Amino acid sequence: MSESLFTADCKTTPYWWEAAPRPGLPSAKLPAAADVAVIGSGYTGLCAALQTARAGRETVVFDAEDAGWGCSTRNGGQISTSLKPDFAELAAKHGADRARAILEEGDRSLAWIGEFVAAENIDCDFRICGKFVGAHNPREYERLGRKIANPTAGLEIEAHLVPGAEQHAEIGSDFYCGGAVYPRFASLDPAKYHRGLLQRVLDAGAIVVDHCPVSAIERDGDGFRVATARGTVKARDVVVASNGYTGALTPRLRRRVIPIGSYIIATEPLPRELMDRLIPRDRMLGDTRRLVFYYRASPDRRRILFGGRVSLAETDPFVTGPRLHAEMVKIFPELAATRISHSWVGFVAYTFDTLPHLGRDDGVYYAMGYCGSGVGMASYLGTRIARQLLGLADGRTGFDGLEFETRPLYAGNPWFLAPSVLYYRWRDKLNL
Repeated sequence: MSESLFTADCKTTPYWWEAAPRPGLPSAKLPAAADVAVIGSGYTGLCAALQTARAGRETVVFDAEDAGWGCSTRNGGQISTSLKPDFAELAAKHGADRARAILEEGDRSLAWIGEFVAAENIDCDFRICGKFVGAHNPREYERLGRKIANPTAGLEIEAHLVPGAEQHAEIGSDFYCGGAVYPRFASLDPAKYHRGLLQRVLDAGAIVVDHCPVSAIERDGDGFRVATARGTVKARDVVVASNGYTGALTPRLRRRVIPIGSYIIATEPLPRELMDRLIPRDRMLGDTRRLVFYYRASPDRRRILFGGRVSLAETDPFVTGPRLHAEMVKIFPELAATRISHSWVGFVAYTFDTLPHLGRDDGVYYAMGYCGSGVGMASYLGTRIARQLLGLADGRTGFDGLEFETRPLYAGNPWFLAPSVLYYRWRDKLNL
């Protein structure tokens, strides 16, 4: 059964790599010293490097794999206001003023990335297409309605309800009890976006060194010594931009982010008329279940890309692929016989307070913890942390100074994920 779900040439690499293959950078000479060393060449690291290089700082970016090998080219390409907690949750913990400042950053990040892609002329299929969020039970539909009808003054997000009787205008499915549309949310091709961003960084004069893992960051007077597999570089400043791939190099940061595998499949090409019926308005799609599933049409509208968390432990994409397929078929029964052409995984980073964080840890700058909404926020906060490094006032954010929480006995191995997934799966099954 499972084998029949895969095409003969099914790949475990991202669908996005077909149009934007791995960059294959020429071997770069490692400098003896640099003004700024950036660890990680995803959206955060490249946006930080772009700022420092254009400001005249000698900048070198390191990555243990190909540039952008991690979740920056493995995600679903969905862009929202990026923040999970609402005003009431944040105000109860941080006060009303800080809550408002945090949520305003989410709105800024959404506007910022569209402006950034246009200003940099990055060809990445960026579109303000909106997102439909399906309610998986009547109570969730009512909750969406209350949220839309009673926004916090000054923090309104454009949205409207779609009753179940009218949802076929948004999605060709009867799985949901209506939903909500957020017209300002956007989409892009994540690998094309990364490719364009990488080229801008190289054009700015930064050095990007791939396949060069960093083994140690050590204090050296007013700066740092960055030890790598190919030698040591002295750096005045260091930016850690490892997000879901944060490891033993930075143990304090590792204790504060929770790596979670997010799995995605791409279907084989679908008939145009079927795609037009299933996703008629080319929206980004998701739902209100605690175990979130997110999906969309590919930019050329030939395939459906369907992602979510379906494994109790990180495992083989050939195992998780059929599980995602089964969830997709619950929403779109017409796809039961449709095969999988790509099945892959990328690691996102959650935090204990479900907020992104940026700042300095023992003199090292960092930005990470985007909680699965990193396309816009990673780019935005990578830019902001670099502006802070440069001493510029516009680097300030509503996240500055927030406690970056951890938990006792947590050292980076999320042993609690399996019971959490089982619990939320049980809640979703019972429509709680």
